[in-house]
Amino acid sequence: MKHIISQKIGLGTAPLGNMFREVPEEEAQATIEAAWNAGIRYYDTAPFYGAGLAEIRLGAFLSKQNRDEYVLSSKVGRVIEEEIENKEGLFEFGRANKVITDYSAEATHRSIKQSLERLKTDRLDMVFVHDLSPDFHGDEWIAKFEQARTGAFKVLDELQEQGVIKGWGLGVNTTIPIELALQLEEAHPSISLQATQYTLLDHKETLRRMMPEVEKKDMGIVVGAPYSSGALLGGENYNYGEIPPEIKEKIKQFEDIAESHGVSLKAAALQFSTAHPAVAAVIPGSTRPERIQEDLDALSVHIPEAFWQELIEKELVSVLAPLPKS
Repeated sequence: MKHIISQKIGLGTAPLGNMFREVPEEEAQATIEAAWNAGIRYYDTAPFYGAGLAEIRLGAFLSKQNRDEYVLSSKVGRVIEEEIENKEGLFEFGRANKVITDYSAEATHRSIKQSLERLKTDRLDMVFVHDLSPDFHGDEWIAKFEQARTGAFKVLDELQEQGVIKGWGLGVNTTIPIELALQLEEAHPSISLQATQYTLLDHKETLRRMMPEVEKKDMGIVVGAPYSSGALLGGENYNYGEIPPEIKEKIKQFEDIAESHGVSLKAAALQFSTAHPAVAAVIPGSTRPERIQEDLDALSVHIPEAFWQELIEKELVSVLAPLPKS
């Protein structure tokens, strides 16, 4: 199902939901417009991003475009209420609306209906079951997975069979839920979004376990957070949290090797994630309009083979990893 997305790069919109900071409306719209003007035609969003804020912002721009010209994915698993609540965490600067986690069939239908309204569109191309994973639910994640198996998965399978959506899968920051979903006989996920675990910094376990299963089932993968939440490019966050000391040391190794070969780590990160044959697209997120063209340009920058070989020799990159062609 990788053919759903015709280009290797899209725009992830989590930052547009005021992740980590308050993003002015003008800046958000300028970022989306820059992506469109640069030729990007795949956009991923979710109700969770600022309690619907990212969807509203994306819809404000995309509703003015020809719907047949772009691919759009959003997520289910959370329903946005009119009631307000105190916010903390990733989206403390988002909308104050209460967010309910629910993977049931009824909530899935309701979530999709709400997303369509916020996005001002009549259809979604792909739907991901969001954060059905230990990092969000702890020991409760298996119970949540069971609710989704009998709820969201069935609804999305039906919508896929009917041609209402082109594909569905999971949108998670770990790999185990995707592996588990692929083992189900009654569910037929065709494309999933995996964030943080197929990056230049973190990929070895994913290559060993998840990717072989994905290829066996001919499922596509969208790679989210290719810069490990910005850590690889000098940012303050790693996989949506603080950067551990050992990761800082690892990043320093990458920086030194990249500098010695005259290589941009942004280019290396994007090209690494897109080199795997199972990857349908990579979706870096941004709130800076100027970064959009940087990302596009980074995909075509020449990276010498010696750079990759040194990373392999120093065991920073797995020998099993498909590498970009020189």
